[in-house]
Amino acid sequence: MRTFKINLFMIITIMLLLLGQVSPAAERVETAGIVSLESEQTAPSVIAHFHLSGVLSETDMVDALGLTAGQITSLRSLVELMEKAGKDDDVKAVILTFDDMSMGFGQLEELRGAINRLKEAGKKVYVHAEEMNILVYSLLCSGSNLSIAPQSALWFIGIYTESVHVKDLLDKIGVRGEFLHMGDYKSAAEIFTRTEPSKPAEDNINWLLDSYYESLVKMISQSRGISAERLRELIDNGPYLAEQALEKGLIDAVETREEFLARVNSEIEGRVVVNNRYGHDEATQIDIANPFAIFALLSEMLNPPQKPQKDSVALIYVEGTIVSGHSQPSLLGQSGGAFSGDIRKAIETAAEDDSVKAVVMRVDSPGGSAEASEVILNATRMLKGKKPFIVSMGNVAGSGGYYISCGADTIFADEVTVTASIGVVGGKLITADMWDKLGVNWIGYKRGANADFMSGLQPFNESQNQKLEDYMQAIYDVFKDHVTKGRADKLKKPLEEIAGGRVYTGKQALELGLVDEIGGINRAINYAAAQASLEDYDVRVIPRPKDIISLLMEEYTGQGEKPTDIALPDTTSLFSGNPTFISLFELLRQIEPQRAKALYQALMRVELIRRENVIMMMPFELVIN
Repeated sequence: MRTFKINLFMIITIMLLLLGQVSPAAERVETAGIVSLESEQTAPSVIAHFHLSGVLSETDMVDALGLTAGQITSLRSLVELMEKAGKDDDVKAVILTFDDMSMGFGQLEELRGAINRLKEAGKKVYVHAEEMNILVYSLLCSGSNLSIAPQSALWFIGIYTESVHVKDLLDKIGVRGEFLHMGDYKSAAEIFTRTEPSKPAEDNINWLLDSYYESLVKMISQSRGISAERLRELIDNGPYLAEQALEKGLIDAVETREEFLARVNSEIEGRVVVNNRYGHDEATQIDIANPFAIFALLSEMLNPPQKPQKDSVALIYVEGTIVSGHSQPSLLGQSGGAFSGDIRKAIETAAEDDSVKAVVMRVDSPGGSAEASEVILNATRMLKGKKPFIVSMGNVAGSGGYYISCGADTIFADEVTVTASIGVVGGKLITADMWDKLGVNWIGYKRGANADFMSGLQPFNESQNQKLEDYMQAIYDVFKDHVTKGRADKLKKPLEEIAGGRVYTGKQALELGLVDEIGGINRAINYAAAQASLEDYDVRVIPRPKDIISLLMEEYTGQGEKPTDIALPDTTSLFSGNPTFISLFELLRQIEPQRAKALYQALMRVELIRRENVIMMMPFELVIN
């Protein structure tokens, strides 16, 4: 008990330090050029300012104390705030500023939709930015007015992608990949076995990139009113400095931030107030001069008022690589990956809760474990018989991500979602040469003809190779059977012509009958509510995101929900606590951040293959510039 008291004191101390940085809402309002004080008599016009910065995540998170410094924003919360601004009569306009927000192509498309709905609601959307690449531009050009700072560059040069291959790296350390794949286009293991893509893999990438490029040009054409042919010509002749971009009609103004603010001020009649924390300024204000105020806040956070239980649409996230078991919570959220035990429990909770009338499963995953994917799919089958079950696909829902989705009543995807990849890959890494180079000798002993089946000290023998192939074929057949049953007569071509590991964008998948609708997460939620005949309802995230205080209290009191199994840290992981690897990765991240991320994700496949042996993963890791 003494330990708990000490740590509670530490918690309170941290909170006091953090709250010392908080200032009243009126003091947080920007005063540069266009802001008046609230104390004046007449009601001012409000401009909602949205900062596009940090990381755009899928999963909702609770950050009541601001520990992430606003650098992690959930897509749904940002879209909902924009929807709120569109309906708010006090909001006369919106300002978007961009500061290197990290997002996927699918998320970009959904944000564009939210910006377009703001304009449809009669709100002028002012956008100011500095240097941009074409992907950022495709988002920001959807505003009513786009200006960039002098001397900024518009890297209007198309999209460039790279697939990573680590065979030479493995050769250098004496490791060799030995893999089988089901489907000519299922090339997920090629990163370990080849120095460049095979012809089917290259065709897959080009097929995907063609659709990406077409969608990108279409987005910009719709926003700027420039023909697709003209845009392709402009792309081929880019990049452009600010004045050149203005001359080409790609932007509306070249101006400093101060000039931008002054112009916005002049275009809106009357007194103007910018709300830099739109939607976040209703938080409880703390009188930090009162030492008991902090305890009142702590009590309120630990015992929030109970809301009446309304009918709801449940929202369940599947984000990251699909793996077996349960996650281990941390102070900033759940550990990385989509854990089948957690997702199954969330689906069961939604199925059993009478107030949940429909369920939306948001999938942003490249796949992963075949066994874990089957666990999730089985849970969705139980749910589907009880209430409407809708899938909303994010940036990617491929391989195992499609496996868990195919049984839904309706599947929504963005035009640029990457999906399908119906196929299986399996095998192992042969490490004998690496140990030989290190001067380490391993002497194996076995009981059972195939006890060394997955040992990295020798390749598969002929019998083992056949057994692995038979095993993978069985999994592949089950995968195809799930898709055939789940999509039934919706498929526009025989499944064999669609499967084989082929990858499609959402637009292509719609044409093939692999998905049902083009639309983002909010459209999927609205559709689910309509299917359940709901008009007044809540959207309830399951499991409920927890704030740092709740996590700390559960940690020190032993209370709260626990996973049904126990997971110990994997000390044999390639990456667990390896300072050399972490330092190398950090160095690469500083020099080549996108390539470093792709390399890291590629190497994580080694870890997954070591654990699972047979996986359902997207065939490549792409770096898009």
